[in-house]
Amino acid sequence: MYQLLDVAKGFLESMNIKEDYVLCDFTMGNGYDTEYLCKKVPKGKVYAFDIQAQAVENTRKRLSDAGLTNAEIIHDSHAKVLEYVKEPINGGMFNLGYLPGGDKSVHTMRESTMPAIEGAISLLKKGGILVISIYPGHEEGTLEGQMLLEKLSQLSRFEYCVTNFRIINSPDAPFIIAVERYDK
Repeated sequence: MYQLLDVAKGFLESMNIKEDYVLCDFTMGNGYDTEYLCKKVPKGKVYAFDIQAQAVENTRKRLSDAGLTNAEIIHDSHAKVLEYVKEPINGGMFNLGYLPGGDKSVHTMRESTMPAIEGAISLLKKGGILVISIYPGHEEGTLEGQMLLEKLSQLSRFEYCVTNFRIINSPDAPFIIAVERYDK
């Protein structure tokens, strides 16, 4: 059985991450993905976003404990990505929903998710990949997933490959959308 995080990482790994790449964790949460990305690019940089102080604190501690110093931790909405990231990126991860172990009333919203993804796509280098993990087990998660499937299916098939990975006999199961920018 596939584990969602392993599949998400598999999509990123398919681009053969180089140690000097620039990556983004658009929803840092407790910092697990940020740590993973930082380890992949020891000579590169990772931008990590979250609106919750607890997520920022948890991530800073996780990175400090691991001796990682190549992340720029941003305590702000991922919707403001273009205000913070001024260079092209090789890839990134979105893990939508709420902070594991946190307040479930605070979660990603369509109003910020779509601008964040549009900004990430505009920064994405040729050959780069964005991986979006979606959790439709709650109303906003379902609506986010529907919105993303609709909007991302409209990207040019000549410039992007948009993949939807999901369990089809479990409609509330989390799923992934990967956006790969062709390197041609």
